[in-house]
Amino acid sequence: MGTLAKFGLIALVALALTALPGGGGALDLTLALLSIAFFTAIALLGYRLYMQFRDEIEGLPEAQRWALFGSVGLAFLTLCATGRLFDAGGGGAIVWLGLLALCSYGIYWVWRRYRSYG
Repeated sequence: MGTLAKFGLIALVALALTALPGGGGALDLTLALLSIAFFTAIALLGYRLYMQFRDEIEGLPEAQRWALFGSVGLAFLTLCATGRLFDAGGGGAIVWLGLLALCSYGIYWVWRRYRSYG
């Protein structure tokens, strides 16, 4: 199957989900299932990374460990609250970006501190 045929198939399914009667409900269900799959994949990746680097994480000073776990937790909460923050308008989107930037900086800060000791 060529790339153009695959693109056409996806476009046809998207058209069916939006144009056919009852397509809105099917689209909502599809998006919910994709969201669940996305969060499950993130959780499995996080678990795998934790198990792989457990000794390094436990060897971090307590403040860095708290910063790491706090950043990951805040990122998870921010992703869970995406709908509410985006529904709040432009200010909510800016808060969403700011929170994710803060989480990214926290993880980067821990990584830089860890690398400076090694």
